[in-house]
Amino acid sequence: MDRRSFLKKTALGSGAAAATALAAPAYAQGKRTLTMVTSWPRGFAVLDDAASYMEQMVGEMSDGQLTIEKKAPGELVGALEVFDAVSSGQADMYHSADYYFIGQHPGYAYFTAVPFGGTAQELTNWYYHGGGEELHDELGQIFNLKGLLAGNSGSQSGGWFRNEINSAADFNGLKFRMPGLGGKVLGKLGASVQNIPGGELYQALSSGALDGLEWVGPMADERAGFQEVAKVYYTAGFHEPGSGLAASVNLDVWNELTPAQQAIMRYASMATTHYQLAETLANNGAALARLQSQGVKTLQFSDDVWDAFGKASAEVMDENMSDELFAKIRGSFEDSLATSASWINKSDGYYVQQRVRVLGG
Repeated sequence: MDRRSFLKKTALGSGAAAATALAAPAYAQGKRTLTMVTSWPRGFAVLDDAASYMEQMVGEMSDGQLTIEKKAPGELVGALEVFDAVSSGQADMYHSADYYFIGQHPGYAYFTAVPFGGTAQELTNWYYHGGGEELHDELGQIFNLKGLLAGNSGSQSGGWFRNEINSAADFNGLKFRMPGLGGKVLGKLGASVQNIPGGELYQALSSGALDGLEWVGPMADERAGFQEVAKVYYTAGFHEPGSGLAASVNLDVWNELTPAQQAIMRYASMATTHYQLAETLANNGAALARLQSQGVKTLQFSDDVWDAFGKASAEVMDENMSDELFAKIRGSFEDSLATSASWINKSDGYYVQQRVRVLGG
């Protein structure tokens, strides 16, 4: 029996015990510091910004009674080792992108982004008002984690390439970095997909170890320096239309926090999500203009390529439906997405179309 199956059966099979643990935690007294391991090098735009903002908010909101000590990759564990470190109790919490951990459970993709999924607003609609947070908790019970949504990068770009993509066939054999279920989609198109931590991407692209990569968006990509080694930039992608970040806490640690401390953590994570999204969207336009001034060619994928993305995405999503919890999460997410989109498309979406038509830009 594999680790995931074992944990799933033992955790979900002991629901009464878990409920008792949640109902009657042993609260820690006095000041407390939580060690937070992250997947981001210090100073990384957008992502480490979010982790740092949450660190700041928790300290300020608790008046110093609850603090976070942030650890960059390599200071305690590696960038992609944070999940296991927190699940096992080696660290108290992590800040990362949960789709890095689809190997533990494919349902974690939904708490970052899935192909052709929700925008940042649609993701938060589901998370806070459509059952997403409760499903994050249900998934976390398997791995001894309390999930928190703590950041959103907005719509991520299609990626950096050495050469233009003229058809879906151009992905065949391409060495490309894309995590999550989006990476599995490109794999179906023949790409050699790799999940390389952010701090290693510049070197991988400049050395030729990668032919292309996706990262975040103009603000973060400019600071990473990708424009120095690639000049073809697709500004819209299928894979991450609104990418959530997670600050997940070891469940035993969470249960030791007082109700007030738990509330501070939750509301600090909510503040981080909204602050981070605003920071990103406020800066992406100016960053894109600077990239273009440095000779970067900005493009959009053709409709034929988008169609190939869509076909492969449907196959990838359906392949995970044998997992009952994945199917439950997917159903909840798609129900919420349909409800949100039914209004957003007729209001904000139509308004933006008309604003562009009337005023330009």
